[in-house]
Amino acid sequence: MIKIIIIDDHPIVRRGLKQILMEESDLEIVGEAENAEKAMPLLRQSGCDIVILDITLPGVNGIGVLAKIKGEFPGLPVLILSVHPEEQYAKVALKTGASGYLTKEGTPDELVKAIRKIVSGGRYISPALAEELAFNLDREEGPLYHSLSNREFQVMVMIASGKKTRDIASMLNLSVKTISTYRTRILEKTKMRSNSELIHYAIRNGLV
Repeated sequence: MIKIIIIDDHPIVRRGLKQILMEESDLEIVGEAENAEKAMPLLRQSGCDIVILDITLPGVNGIGVLAKIKGEFPGLPVLILSVHPEEQYAKVALKTGASGYLTKEGTPDELVKAIRKIVSGGRYISPALAEELAFNLDREEGPLYHSLSNREFQVMVMIASGKKTRDIASMLNLSVKTISTYRTRILEKTKMRSNSELIHYAIRNGLV
């Protein structure tokens, strides 16, 4: 049985997902939450095999929640299910640690297929996104943030989202000194001098 936790702030969406997934004999919803504050305690209390996560959440957004999940549960697969098109958030989500990205315009069959593929160890993205990612790998140059490690990227997104150093440290279960070190590396690699520049850069590149 595949155990699933849903993190989405819309009750109607959560109910619809449950109705879809309950029709499958091998899928079971073991919990649901509407924000990061409720999601993390739920994940600690209820073991699951996969998380279905929305991008647009109150407070900490989905990318921030994803970074927090991967910091505390690095091996837990996360499927992003969002109203936002792939070109806006998919690459950011994948770099932050998501195992797949699906828009809410997808079909129920596609959702079930994505869940099963991800739980079995695979990744789920559309053919169009796969082609774009392959194309970017062949290019000599890419965005500056491509030089960052996954953890550095997570920290950059959280800084750009307005999080304070101590809050990021708490969310990722790291020390304030470690986060400060990551910030220094990020500024060096992206050739920027301040959080303000990072924020403007992240906004221009659709990272927050």
